[in-house]
Amino acid sequence: MSDERTDEGAPCCGASRPGRDADGPGSEGAPAVPDTSAADVDTSRMTRVPAGTFTMGTDSDAGFPADGEGPAHEVDLDAFHVDRHAVTNAEFYEFVDETGYTTEAEEFGWSFVFEKFLPAENRRYVRGSVPEASWWAGVEGANWAHPEGPGTSIRERLDHPVVHVSHRDAAAYADWAGKRLPTEAEWEKAARGGVAGATYPWGDDLTPDGEWRCNIWQGSFPERNTVQDGYRGTAPVDAFRQNDYGLYNPAGNVWEWCHDRFAADWYEQTPRENPAGPAEGDERVMRGGSYLCHRSWCNRYRVAARSSNAPDSSTGNLGFRCVVDAA
Repeated sequence: MSDERTDEGAPCCGASRPGRDADGPGSEGAPAVPDTSAADVDTSRMTRVPAGTFTMGTDSDAGFPADGEGPAHEVDLDAFHVDRHAVTNAEFYEFVDETGYTTEAEEFGWSFVFEKFLPAENRRYVRGSVPEASWWAGVEGANWAHPEGPGTSIRERLDHPVVHVSHRDAAAYADWAGKRLPTEAEWEKAARGGVAGATYPWGDDLTPDGEWRCNIWQGSFPERNTVQDGYRGTAPVDAFRQNDYGLYNPAGNVWEWCHDRFAADWYEQTPRENPAGPAEGDERVMRGGSYLCHRSWCNRYRVAARSSNAPDSSTGNLGFRCVVDAA
């Protein structure tokens, strides 16, 4: 496959478990944003994003029409603090150890693993693939602690982002930490780092002066990854340089769950002040792209790009970071 995007209707580089409603049967209205306060948590590993107006979305045709990246529109946000990096395996382990929490992947008994990462001995645990994205294998025993299934471990990846977490898992961790998931608007403002209108968190050039600044796929997807950025799978959460707000990896590495429900036409009707997503929708927003994103298939590591997944889905390239309201 060439470096040019060839499929205008390509799904993202994630995989969905057949989902149920984001807030349970009979729920109505936009899901409430939890009340949080920076006065109640340690914000030493977070950065403060100031209140104010920014331009969200894009009028560019670089994305997929079904994703609803436009129109570009102004949004007013209150100040908030955001994690400098995605939640790590070590941090999620602390949460599980203290609470005994069981993730949805563990409850279901399986999760989606990138097929080329599977150890040969684990192919016996494959229970099927995704028809439109055959590189995803549903693997019995795959979960946050065993990313490629039985016998695999996070032992050497404690500083990598936790993956195989559903939206509910991410929200449960955030609540335990006294934080919450970012709204989609908060996520984009933080990811932009004050660089207005840019394609990426650092500007419009993917590799300024030949420097890779994010962990995405190089080569031809999904057959060959030349690993020019240095990472075949997930990278440590503090890999690459920070954006101007101090965030690591808002582009690439892993997709990040947001609070909002997803609707492709949301930007045509969103309120200007502190938007928190539409009232209806079976999927939740995820942002930022991942190590599997490539321009030929999933050109969604741009800062305005958006995608979604069923809230109970979990994959080997989907994690999250948290926010808390400024005190």
